[in-house]
Amino acid sequence: MVIKTIDAAMIQKMFLAGANNIEAKKEYINELNVFPVPDGDTGTNMSLTIMAAAREVDAMVDPTIKDLCKAISSGSLRGARGNSGVILSQLFRGFTKELADAEVVDVTVLANAVSHAADTAYKAVMKPKEGTILTVARGAATRAMELVSETDDIVYFTEEVLKHMKVVLDDTPNMLPVLKTAGVVDSGGQGLVEVIEGCYCALIGKEIDTKLPEAYAKPKNVSSTESVGSDADIKFGYCTEFIIMLEKKFDTMDENKFKKFLGSIGDSIVCVADDDIVKIHVHTNDPGLAIQKGLSYGSLTRMKIDNMREEHNERFGANAPQEKKEEKPKADEPRKNVGFIAVSIGEGINDMFKELGVDYIIKGGQTMNPSTEDMLNAIDSINADNIFIFPNNGNVILAAEQAKTITEDKNIIVVPTKTVTQGISAMISYVADNSIDQNLDDMMDVIANVKTGQVTYAVRDTEMDGKKIKENDIMGIGDKVIEVVGQDIETVTFELTEKLVSEDSEIISIFYGEDMTQEDAEALSAKLEEKYPDIDIEVYSGGQPIYYYIVAVE
Repeated sequence: MVIKTIDAAMIQKMFLAGANNIEAKKEYINELNVFPVPDGDTGTNMSLTIMAAAREVDAMVDPTIKDLCKAISSGSLRGARGNSGVILSQLFRGFTKELADAEVVDVTVLANAVSHAADTAYKAVMKPKEGTILTVARGAATRAMELVSETDDIVYFTEEVLKHMKVVLDDTPNMLPVLKTAGVVDSGGQGLVEVIEGCYCALIGKEIDTKLPEAYAKPKNVSSTESVGSDADIKFGYCTEFIIMLEKKFDTMDENKFKKFLGSIGDSIVCVADDDIVKIHVHTNDPGLAIQKGLSYGSLTRMKIDNMREEHNERFGANAPQEKKEEKPKADEPRKNVGFIAVSIGEGINDMFKELGVDYIIKGGQTMNPSTEDMLNAIDSINADNIFIFPNNGNVILAAEQAKTITEDKNIIVVPTKTVTQGISAMISYVADNSIDQNLDDMMDVIANVKTGQVTYAVRDTEMDGKKIKENDIMGIGDKVIEVVGQDIETVTFELTEKLVSEDSEIISIFYGEDMTQEDAEALSAKLEEKYPDIDIEVYSGGQPIYYYIVAVE
């Protein structure tokens, strides 16, 4: 088979096949993650990122290449989660920028697009690290440019690029010792290979599913010649969506029961369970019943209720289209000089940020990395000229930076906090009378002096930082390495704190999580007070999941 040019229909088909392939392989990619912490894993982040774009691409009817490129770039940029998701979105951004204005897509255009994709992704990362998804992307670009003078067959071109990507991927353990120790290849690079593998299968006509899972699908675009009916045709008026963060068992029997319940109150039902979360979608006349049922299994996030009758009338009503009215400010309060956004999880920590003056809490972080879209929604809701963002997680900083580049009407200052304790200290240091630049300098000084320790459990066997770790071991994690491994939560936390304390330390702050009690925390505090009588020790209810304790030493 020889294919010398491809059109918009083929590009659409290839992209959706690539998205579905990584969605199907996301758990395998998650298992490649070296760090044994229960978090928002690479496969999940990359899948959610590409699916945000795929949802838009899937809904398009007879799109042009330019329209497809816009949907892919915009959808992935806004849906990007975690560092791997942001890098993937930047790859798409560079690729589609080269492709968008092409009248004919041939090998030369594709090679330039692949090269531009790698360049764009590298520029988006302040300190690129080799042995990662970036290296695999650069390998693809190098081989792509070599092939321009060798072939005009897109099938051969794609096959050869994919082969070379796999060779580079297999070499990533030789570039990153931590991968070699764990006996795995880079998870982000594997994710990128899965995307291109799906695209290649669609190109050669191999049978592959390009229909999106129901959880991600949206209605196809309606052309102006189609009959749209009246709002009376809408049987159930509220499109209701939310995600359940499971706090009790949810097996196949529970899933079937939930679907049956949703069927009794509405239609267009989606109930998809994935490890610790369940995604719900239903059209109903009583959203409260669906929400109440969801709460019986855990806490809810990403809640969204749309009045479909109202939307129908606005779009197709007799008086539409009307002249667009001037937008009102997003917040009722008068516009102010400075606003604050913090990524946080745990009611106690959330409340602390609010008490310190944070305007908007984005719930997420280690267990579910918020997207660039989440950041943009938060920015949009604050009526301020300057907005500080505290990502409070190393895997969230790039998404915040990406939101900054998209925002045009406000000055966004991303403070690169990697833990909630750094975010709290940075917020405490803010002085209203100082300039934005002075406050940022002060915050950077403060977070540099905050040592953070986090205590959680291992989700897999591995060897890291010179320690053999077994699944369910208790780990004490410092700012850079796993400091302590053991079986007892209190012992591990105490030993971790010992490693954080120095002769200059003045304060130890202990935030206990939802799985610990105040009595547990006070018992730990008493032992630390006996060990360090000259250091102030403070205990707070953090309420955070996953992490038994978060300890800050200043």
